[in-house]
Amino acid sequence: MKPLEEERNRLEKEIRQLENRQKILLNKKADAERRERTHRLIERGAILESVFPTVAAMTSEQVKAFLLSLSHLPGAEEAAEESAKSGDAL
Repeated sequence: MKPLEEERNRLEKEIRQLENRQKILLNKKADAERRERTHRLIERGAILESVFPTVAAMTSEQVKAFLLSLSHLPGAEEAAEESAKSGDAL
C-alpha cells in the first residue's frame, strides 16, 4: 500500500504544480493583452490629438460627441470601412 500512496501523492503534487504553471501562463497572457490594449489606446489618442488639436482640451464626453457627429457625416462610414480594408490612412 505504501508505494501506491507515495505514487498518488507524487502525482497530486505534479498536478498542483501544473495547475499553478497554467495560472501563471494565463496571467502572463492577460497582462500582455492588457499592455497591448493600453498601448493601442494611447497611440490612437495621440493620433486623434495630432489631427484635431482642440480635442486635447475637451472632456471625454465632448470627444465622444465630436466623434459621433463626425461619424454621421455623409461618406464617413464608407471611408472608415475602405481605410480599414486597405490599411491606408484617410
